[in-house]
Amino acid sequence: MAKAKKNGSKPKRYTAADVKLLKQHSRARTPVPKIAKQMKRTEGSLRQKALKLGIGLGHQR
Repeated sequence: MAKAKKNGSKPKRYTAADVKLLKQHSRARTPVPKIAKQMKRTEGSLRQKALKLGIGLGHQR
């Protein structure tokens, strides 16, 4: 099993444009893996942000 590298970088912040895009995808019911690829973020990160914003994301609505 390979170990994950730690690059020491800070977490990527969500900009206002990122939040707007996430809300658009929520309304369009885009699958989370597709959003993750487009925004270059993990599925978990997107789900957590959606939870904090109080918007639905993914198949559970």
